[in-house]
Amino acid sequence: MSKLGQVVEAVEKYNGFVLNQVKRARSDEKFGRELSDRWTEIKSKTPVTHTPTGLPLPRLALPEIDEPGEIARYLFGEGLPGEFPFLNGAYREMYLEPVREIETGSYGKKTSGDGAKEKASGNGVQPLEEPTRLFSGLMLAEDTNERFHYLTQHQRTHRLSTAFDGPTLYGIDSDADGVFGKIGEGGVAIDTVEDMVRLYDGFDLGSLNFSASMTISGPAPIIMAMYIAAAKRRFGPKVVPKLRGTIQADIFKEVQAQNETIFPIEASLRFLTDMVEFTTREMPRWYPISISGYHIGEAGSTPVQQAAYTLSNGFAYAEMFSARGIPVDQFGPRLSFFLDCGLDAEYIALARVSRRIWAVGMRDAFGAGPRGQLFKLHTQTSGRSLIAAEFKNNLTRTAAELMLAYMNATNSCHSNSADEPFTTPSEEWIRLAAHGQAILLEESGIFKHTMNMLSGSPGMKAVERAVEVAILDEFREIERLGGVLAAVEDRYQRSQIQSAAHRYEQQIYEGTRPIIGLNRYRNGSDDIPEVKLARTPRKKQQLQVDRLAKFKKKNAGKAKRALDRLAGVVDRGENCFPTLLEAVEVCSLGQITGRLQEVVGRFRPMV
Repeated sequence: MSKLGQVVEAVEKYNGFVLNQVKRARSDEKFGRELSDRWTEIKSKTPVTHTPTGLPLPRLALPEIDEPGEIARYLFGEGLPGEFPFLNGAYREMYLEPVREIETGSYGKKTSGDGAKEKASGNGVQPLEEPTRLFSGLMLAEDTNERFHYLTQHQRTHRLSTAFDGPTLYGIDSDADGVFGKIGEGGVAIDTVEDMVRLYDGFDLGSLNFSASMTISGPAPIIMAMYIAAAKRRFGPKVVPKLRGTIQADIFKEVQAQNETIFPIEASLRFLTDMVEFTTREMPRWYPISISGYHIGEAGSTPVQQAAYTLSNGFAYAEMFSARGIPVDQFGPRLSFFLDCGLDAEYIALARVSRRIWAVGMRDAFGAGPRGQLFKLHTQTSGRSLIAAEFKNNLTRTAAELMLAYMNATNSCHSNSADEPFTTPSEEWIRLAAHGQAILLEESGIFKHTMNMLSGSPGMKAVERAVEVAILDEFREIERLGGVLAAVEDRYQRSQIQSAAHRYEQQIYEGTRPIIGLNRYRNGSDDIPEVKLARTPRKKQQLQVDRLAKFKKKNAGKAKRALDRLAGVVDRGENCFPTLLEAVEVCSLGQITGRLQEVVGRFRPMV
């Protein structure tokens, strides 16, 4: 039995444990009294805060129960926020305004949504880190940098996600044949460490208030090395342990859903593990992989498939890193996850259930401690739900998806722009997308006064139960096929995603899946609105090629020697990431990718 099979057994065993605790609380008077006393203490120590209108509210909402069995079901089956099995949240407090006036108790003085300390001292408190993560990538590095500064001008904390253009995603240089017109389209062009320096110019990369997320997987170790090298150029070598952020680096989801794979699977996984081994040792604040269901969802999967494949991929990575000899309590806390949030009913509880399955699996199948059990999640509203027809309705769709994401206690969130069906978002629509989160989190009182404000309804519980059963059924099928890698090679996940995507489009065509403005309540016009397209001018594309040529000419001799050293390390089976850090100083992305492909080969899609 693989680790995934052990996870299935662990979750079922834990469910049995919860039921036994419920029965014990009802039959063992002493145990039931202990639970009731604890419940009373929790409620008595929960602070009371006031809304702007003066309404008193508890800082933590708890169900109105006093029967010991139901108390046991809640404490063991769900857990308080920040407590195993983390159904109600990875951390004790998330999104809440800092404590200013507390009438009773002390609950809430511990940790905030991202683990930062919240200190009350009189009326002054340390502000929390915003969960909003801002996403951009367009034209050249300096253009994206300008957009980053525009996006963060009103943010206390700078949490930047970066999109890369097509050539960069495939590890190709901007001077390669046939790519000129794609330079800077749909993302930023990054060829060299000098581009990386320009990309984050003006941001303090070592600050606790800054984190970078890079949406790239195939050449992720190379781009990661460039980021480290760029940080060292600006701030010196001592900045490396201070760097915060994540790089996607998820090879499994590329093969299953997105196709941006440049090396054979085994070689890709080896380079990934080399990077993880280095970063877990040298960069304690960095997440070296974002296990990504978002692209699985965007490719057409059902919500359950998205969660099941993402979780099973995560457990496969954990098994792989353990086999390398990296202790689970070193790599476990550095794993992060990325899901989309659409409008299907499953999204009411999808992330909550994922958090519980991950916690139980990591604890019981891998022996991870509390920090390694946390399913730390970034959510992005669904790009697939954005419709070109009457596109301004996308504002409402995204707002509803944001509500679902925060009901699921996501750790960070990105909201899509309404004009994305047409183009890279403009400043106007990006601002509205960011304001959507600010309205929900700051202007409204839905999340800032009370934890668990919207969780625990009968409908949510029904969805939780159905989703967990469906995810475990997917796990069993993957286990039957021999595990995640064997299922990937059998194209199981890809075929299931394709079938679900066809079913989704068929439902739209038949009208059984209503899409407002498209197949229901159309205004009768098929006119495409006038939307200004974001395109990279040819002069900028030529500038990128010229810069690259200058970089290659300047480093020609050094690049050859660096590439030879890198190829030798890979041939000998050693960890290549330290040598990669040296190579990016003098080699371009395409040079490194090309040389590595000479050693390990190219990815060939499985038939």
